[in-house]
Amino acid sequence: MLLSLHVRDMALIDQADVEFGEGLNILTGETGAGKSILIDAVNLGLGQKANRDMIRSGRESASVELLFSLSEEEERRIRDLEIEVEDGVLLIRRKISEKRSEIRVNDQAVTLSKLRKLTEELIDIHGQHEHQSLLREGEHLRILDSFLEKETGELRRRVSESCRRFREAEKLRKSLDMDEASRKRELDFLQFEIREIEEAEIREGEEESLLREVKRAQKRERIERALLEAKELLENAELSRAVGAVGEALSYDESLKDISDSLYDLESIAEDSIRELDHYLDRNTFDEEELHRAEERLDLIRRILMKYGGTEEKLREALSEKKEREALLTDYEERRREAEEAEERERAEFLSACEALSRARKAGALLLSERMRQEMQELGFLDLRFELSFSLLPEPGENGMDAAQFVLSLNPGEPLRPLTEVASGGELSRIMLSIKTVMAERDEIPTLIFDEIDSGISGRTAERVSEKLRKIARNHQVILITHLPQIAAKADRHFLIEKSVSEGKTRTGIRLLTEEGSILELSRLLSGGSTTEAALANARELKALAKRGEKG
Repeated sequence: MLLSLHVRDMALIDQADVEFGEGLNILTGETGAGKSILIDAVNLGLGQKANRDMIRSGRESASVELLFSLSEEEERRIRDLEIEVEDGVLLIRRKISEKRSEIRVNDQAVTLSKLRKLTEELIDIHGQHEHQSLLREGEHLRILDSFLEKETGELRRRVSESCRRFREAEKLRKSLDMDEASRKRELDFLQFEIREIEEAEIREGEEESLLREVKRAQKRERIERALLEAKELLENAELSRAVGAVGEALSYDESLKDISDSLYDLESIAEDSIRELDHYLDRNTFDEEELHRAEERLDLIRRILMKYGGTEEKLREALSEKKEREALLTDYEERRREAEEAEERERAEFLSACEALSRARKAGALLLSERMRQEMQELGFLDLRFELSFSLLPEPGENGMDAAQFVLSLNPGEPLRPLTEVASGGELSRIMLSIKTVMAERDEIPTLIFDEIDSGISGRTAERVSEKLRKIARNHQVILITHLPQIAAKADRHFLIEKSVSEGKTRTGIRLLTEEGSILELSRLLSGGSTTEAALANARELKALAKRGEKG
């Protein structure tokens, strides 16, 4: 559940702090007050791409904070994504500036993609134009699959995995579909490449070792010059005289023992170092032929590596793949027969999984259609027929063999027709709300945000919509931006978004309304701006009816 939202220096907002509660959280305000800014702020906190235009004019950065309380299951999911959680809360901080964006979750830096993964099951936002998604191809089947997640989720995963195996088997069979001349040409080339790799006999780490050896040989003279200079400096340090001088002083003052011992150790180290330098210089002989052989070997290794992947690991993988392919082409007829059998076997399994998923979808579609009919009738679609019509895809894929679309009849005697041909914009909004109501019964996402999804409705329909939203709010936290008093009256918490002008600057603020403040705002919504005694009385009545509805 979303506990709070904090916004700073974003668009028209200097600073806004909102504490949400359970149930129905309603946000109202005059047109242009900045209601959409708060939705933009939430979206930003959930991982939406940042737009630098969001930063308030004259400010260097904007920031958003979202604080969530988590269920035990949500906590486990967040921890699985390697985010530490304490006391069951999740704090998301996101800061955007002209130069960079900073994201922290429970004080851990995260990427934008990880933020999206973390929040995808915490909030579902439904925009005022989202009903247009009902016109997109494939959306109706996606809604059905979401509705049937518990019943068909495992089946859909089986179909996807079976499709992958079938495509791999099909690809292998096609790769063996060749005439004898082509097979022989490819086999000859493979055997040449395998010989080339094996005869190179490249040992693990050999390139790096040779590179060091060649580099050392090429710089031999510079190394020798530097080491001779070091030896001379050590020999001229006269450490033995220093040891003797301090030793003489030690005979008169015992406190010099540590210094004497240190100098003695230093002399021993210097003598050892001189011996090691002599030993290295004796061994550092130069062999032009040996260097030439090393350079040639290094060139060979680099040529082979470049040709077959660039690294020793890629070279080993290439050799393994080529040997597998060689075996296939050597025992060609048998392997082709096996590939054909495997393809047929995987195809049969794939089609069987698709058919099982299709049956489960069609059975579940009956339940979804019935639930949709009930919800839509309560929203004013009285003489309604509603179904999900299925057809077969030209070729089954990772999501099965089905295409599906909602078909309906809104008037008696009319045939069923695709939703995209029947419903107007206002009707699409109500259909979408019906879908959200039905999905809320099964949806485990704790917080739902509706951005004026009730646009285009009024009167009795608005009252029905408010009841739907209250119904959803029994099992979910609902945050709703609305302009309808019938809906706003049902609020468990009512917030007012208002715009003001101070010192020549426009600012948007948000505050939680008291009972009386909510009544005043309802009267404004009822009267269209000015507050009258009649509007106040009407607002009080709406509030009273809403409370009686809660008790009922």
